[in-house]
Amino acid sequence: MKNNHTLIIGGGIVGATLALKLAQDNKLVTLIDARPKHDEEDWQQVLGQRDARVYALSLASIELLKEVGAWQKIAASSRTADYSQMQVWQLNGRGELLFGDSANNSNDTNQNSEPKMLGSMVEPAVIEYALWQRLLAPDVSQYLTVIDGQKVVDMDWLGSTQGYRVTLDNGSVIDARLLVGADGRGSFVRKQAGIELDILDYNQTAICCAIQTEKPHQATARQAMLPTGTLALLPLADITDEDKANPQHWQSIVWTLPRNQALALVDEHPRYIADKLAAASHYELGAIHKIESIASFPLAAQQAKTYVADNLVLIGDAAHGVHPLAGQGLNLGMLDVKVLSKQLAHDYNRSGGTFWGTNQTLRSYERLRRPHNSLMMHSFSALNWLFAGSLAQMRPIQQLRNEGMYRVSKIKPLMRLFAKQASGV
Repeated sequence: MKNNHTLIIGGGIVGATLALKLAQDNKLVTLIDARPKHDEEDWQQVLGQRDARVYALSLASIELLKEVGAWQKIAASSRTADYSQMQVWQLNGRGELLFGDSANNSNDTNQNSEPKMLGSMVEPAVIEYALWQRLLAPDVSQYLTVIDGQKVVDMDWLGSTQGYRVTLDNGSVIDARLLVGADGRGSFVRKQAGIELDILDYNQTAICCAIQTEKPHQATARQAMLPTGTLALLPLADITDEDKANPQHWQSIVWTLPRNQALALVDEHPRYIADKLAAASHYELGAIHKIESIASFPLAAQQAKTYVADNLVLIGDAAHGVHPLAGQGLNLGMLDVKVLSKQLAHDYNRSGGTFWGTNQTLRSYERLRRPHNSLMMHSFSALNWLFAGSLAQMRPIQQLRNEGMYRVSKIKPLMRLFAKQASGV
């Protein structure tokens, strides 16, 4: 392998996107995915079912997926639910925030203009399938090697000029100048590198499900700030003939509750959960006709104390994980990809093809990304604290929160700025 060879451990959305980005830039890259290898039949079986989970892709993430040739396939699949508005409100309080083009231009005389898209809700498997197709494409095959169904069992640092030697569970060995950990919250790469975590346990659990509602979502991502936690109602794509005959009535739900309350609720009958959910939203979208794929997961924020070491860098959930209340977890990881690939290319070209993944390059990436990710993580934690829990129900906090939301909602330039931040551009 040449001395600019990059090994990415973790074949999820973030890792696969970085692999494509580097291969398109004519850099040698190997991607290791521990998950079993899928063929076309496997993918079609997965895609034949509705997934209750969605990613709220920002415009910046969509643009990156376009660059690597994946978004074109996603858009052609008709498995996207674009949204042009974001509605945030609190129950038993004053103030509602409505972000988006149609909200900001309610007095516009041109009523025929189409509302601008803020982002798109896409199921994880839809994105992964598009990336899988691109990973096999001829235009990147000369530079990209994909290894499926193999786990990394050992990592040895050979020095700054050589990088890492990685051993897989089948006994094969791979050397790489730069090792990228894109292997999720429980990152093996991060642990083997001895990088510690800062962790904030919210003592909350999120209930995730798909629901069919009485009223359509109208291309709006909704979030209710409840005393028990946030309740997100996110548009889902219409995938069956029945859906398309009655469009925009499926939503993805992420309902945050105190841990004990959530665990007790998921054991109840689905009809009982649906009724509780409709009541919690104050029937914002009417009654719930169907509920599917009920699951739960504990919530905690975490961040690696450093994103880099000699010849090693962390991206995505391996580096940081945030509260899901704003749906920005994947978008932050995609920004990691954008910044890291740009910094690698910049320093490589500036050095005349000599420097690849040097400490200087990796530290520049960390300086650009870690403060931003920290700000986002702490902002989401503060919002969660401001609305949920016992302190949030104290009257002074309620009054401050109510007045703040009311005042912000009246400042149109600020609302446009928030909408721009949400879209990631």
